[in-house]
Amino acid sequence: MRVEVWSDVVCPWCYVGKRRLETALERFPHRDQVEVVWRSFQLDPTVPEGETHPTLPALAAKYGVPVEQMRENMRGLEETAAAEGLEYHLADGVSGNTLLAHELLHLAAEHGKRNELKERLLHAYFEEQRSVFDVESLVPLAVEVGLDEAEVREALTDRRFRGAVSEDSATAIELGARGVPFFVVDRKYGAAGAQPAEQLLQILERAWADANPLITVPAADGCTDDTCAV
Repeated sequence: MRVEVWSDVVCPWCYVGKRRLETALERFPHRDQVEVVWRSFQLDPTVPEGETHPTLPALAAKYGVPVEQMRENMRGLEETAAAEGLEYHLADGVSGNTLLAHELLHLAAEHGKRNELKERLLHAYFEEQRSVFDVESLVPLAVEVGLDEAEVREALTDRRFRGAVSEDSATAIELGARGVPFFVVDRKYGAAGAQPAEQLLQILERAWADANPLITVPAADGCTDDTCAV
C-alpha cells in the first residue's frame, strides 16, 4: 500500500501532519507493507529564489492582521505542535523559496534517502531555525543523511530535478489538493490538512480492506451468539 504526502518544508502543519501519520502507522498492523512517498508542493512559488524575509510580519501583512495577533496565532500552533513532540519557534522564522529543497528531496529519493532528508529539513527549519533556501544551507543537511556533497552541489546547480518538482505539484492539483499537507492512499483515498492520527488510521484500514478483501466459502454448521443447535 502506498501513502503519498504532498507537503512543503516550511509548512508548520506539514510537520504536525507527518508526526500524526507516523502515529497512525505505529498503530496499523500492516505498517511494514506501507510505502510512504513524500511529494513536492510549494506553498508560495512566487517568492524570488535567493531572497528571504522574516515570517511574522510577512504573514501579518498577508492576512491583514496586527503583528501581535499573528504572534498569538503562532503561539497556538506551537502548542499544537508541542502535543506532537515538536518544538516550534514560529515568530523567529525566516521564509523563502523552497524549490531547491524540493529538488534536493528528489535527488535523495534516487538514493533511498528521501524520508531521512524530509525529516532533517523539517527539523532544521522548525526546531533549529536554520535556512533551507540556498545551496550552502542545504548541502550540510544532505551530507548528514548520507548524500555525497559533490553530487548534491552538482544537482542543485544544474537544476535537473526542477521538472520533477513541477510534475509533483501538477499531480496534486489534478487530485484536488488546494493546500498541504495532502494525503493520498493508493490514489483512491484523499485527506486534506493535518488530520488526526485516528482519522488517518481509519483511512489506512479502509484502504487495506479494499485491497485485501476477505474471501469466504459457503457457510457450514456452527453456533450463533450463545446458542448452539444440535
